[in-house]
Amino acid sequence: MHYLPLLRESIRSGTIASLVMMPVGFMFQYFGLRVGHYGPNLAALLFTQPPTFILFVQHLLIGWVSALPLLLILLRLHRLQTPVAIGAAYGLAYYVAINSLALPLFFGDLTPWQLGFSFIYPSVVVHLVFGASIGYTASKFVARNTGNFRLQPQ
Repeated sequence: MHYLPLLRESIRSGTIASLVMMPVGFMFQYFGLRVGHYGPNLAALLFTQPPTFILFVQHLLIGWVSALPLLLILLRLHRLQTPVAIGAAYGLAYYVAINSLALPLFFGDLTPWQLGFSFIYPSVVVHLVFGASIGYTASKFVARNTGNFRLQPQ
């Protein structure tokens, strides 16, 4: 089994979704709401003052890695629901598992759940956009490749 098409699609759809979520995040930032809080924190683990270019590259890399599990889920579940709905559900689950629990615990922060609704909904919306975007952009890939990728050997 060749996984190169899956990796290419992860980069393609992950890039598109990473770019599509940015204006939504910038809009929330413009209104003084917290989004994108952990990107600079993660980059600061390697760079004292990470430049904007490094933050952008990191954003894309996280998008590529985050797209891969969703693509595998889409290949498995596409007949049960539309790819956009599956992607949105993935975005919500990603937010809950990673951004609202794992990252706050890792950095010793309060969780958004402790901080209040204004700390929750902007990031939820951004992650819904990310997942739905991958569902939309990868729908042709999923339709062409259903049954071609298995997690376990045949």
